Amino acid sequence: MSVNNVTTTQAASAYSYTAPAAAAKSGETSDAKTTTAAEETGVVYEPSTEAQTSSAKKSYTPDTELINRLKAEADARTAQFKDLVEKLIAKQSTAYGNATDIWSFLRSGDYTVDAETKAQAQKDIAEDGYWGVKQTSDRIIQFATALTGGDPDKIEEMREAFKKGYKQAEKTWGGELPEISKKTYDEVLKKFDEMAAQNADPTK
Repeated sequence: MSVNNVTTTQAASAYSYTAPAAAAKSGETSDAKTTTAAEETGVVYEPSTEAQTSSAKKSYTPDTELINRLKAEADARTAQFKDLVEKLIAKQSTAYGNATDIWSFLRSGDYTVDAETKAQAQKDIAEDGYWGVKQTSDRIIQFATALTGGDPDKIEEMREAFKKGYKQAEKTWGGELPEISKKTYDEVLKKFDEMAAQNADPTK
């Protein structure tokens, strides 16, 4: 029933006068109209409530723009790291020749580093460096959030994916990862805990 129809009916009822005999009959009609109006109003109200409930549900979609930016940045930084290691290897071909791969070469520690390379490495793994604990853990959380669109129901799923990735990194490395990696691991798990606490249902 439209708003105009309801308004017209109410106006007509307010300003009309009928004889007593006709009033009874009119009253029956009026009651029927009132009941019908109430029923129709109820029918109109329910979809409105459902619409509000539906609109309150938030949808979560991956942030592809952020994902692509993080991946591009990581690729560029990884390429820079590889270039640094290749230069290091070129200067110490004998040490590398005794290693089975680049990871065992780095893990062995059987090499020397020139001042420039050492300064760059120290800068990168410093507390506020790109490969430092803070920035690396922040990027991992940003990436996880971007992949899930910020869906709090996916926190545990992303935590487990991170743990699986860390174990794979240990396998590639050939054993326990360096101390900085362990600290980053702990920091990431801490930030997942914080995310879970922030999104916890206070009623539970």
